[in-house]
Amino acid sequence: MSAGRSQILVVDDDEGLRDLLVRYLNDNGYAATGVGDGMAMRSHLLTHPVDLILLDVMLPGEDGLSLARGLSGAGAPAIIMLSARGEEVDRIVGLEVGADDYLPKPFSHRELLARIAAVLRRRQPVVETGRIRRFGPFVVDVEARRLTRNGEEIGLSGAEYALLRVLLDHPDRVLSRDALVELLKGYERAPFDRMVDVRVTRLRRKIEQDPAHPVYLRTVWGEGYLFSPRGGQT
Repeated sequence: MSAGRSQILVVDDDEGLRDLLVRYLNDNGYAATGVGDGMAMRSHLLTHPVDLILLDVMLPGEDGLSLARGLSGAGAPAIIMLSARGEEVDRIVGLEVGADDYLPKPFSHRELLARIAAVLRRRQPVVETGRIRRFGPFVVDVEARRLTRNGEEIGLSGAEYALLRVLLDHPDRVLSRDALVELLKGYERAPFDRMVDVRVTRLRRKIEQDPAHPVYLRTVWGEGYLFSPRGGQT
């Protein structure tokens, strides 16, 4: 992510909306620039660092979905798709081609700011300084065995903390129940496999906004669990 203010590129052929969004984002702490089509977007990306792209689906020439597909990969900017088409199938397609989020028009400016902040936060790397670990809005003090979110402490049982510590030490890896049991032996006397599912459920209630649809601690069916510090984003 760029140093200083986050760099945002607004790609929309509606000049009035584009200019409005650029002004609003600049007034709210971002460094925003606007372009009207895919060709101008690519030209801008060649010479300017960009942290996040607000990308309209319906563009002249190459459409936003095709552009998003071409931007996927390590080091690519985050993408929030914008579209007047808000049907579920359109949102799913947008996410499948590599977008980080999908915002149907019309949208409120406050919602846009919230979505941008959430996507950029998920893109932040996990920071490890020995004592302090971070993922999303959470901070873990491993010496104090303390979990906070935005400065507010979240109570964890000893068993929940042990699981979280194992997950922090093995990010972005699928861990089977047997593997988790073995790893938990470093933190407790006699873990067993059936307690893993219960512990995962309890921990999800503490760290997931929607435990039924987790983004940090996900189930990989038939294999085990995967802890994604960036909230499921690459």
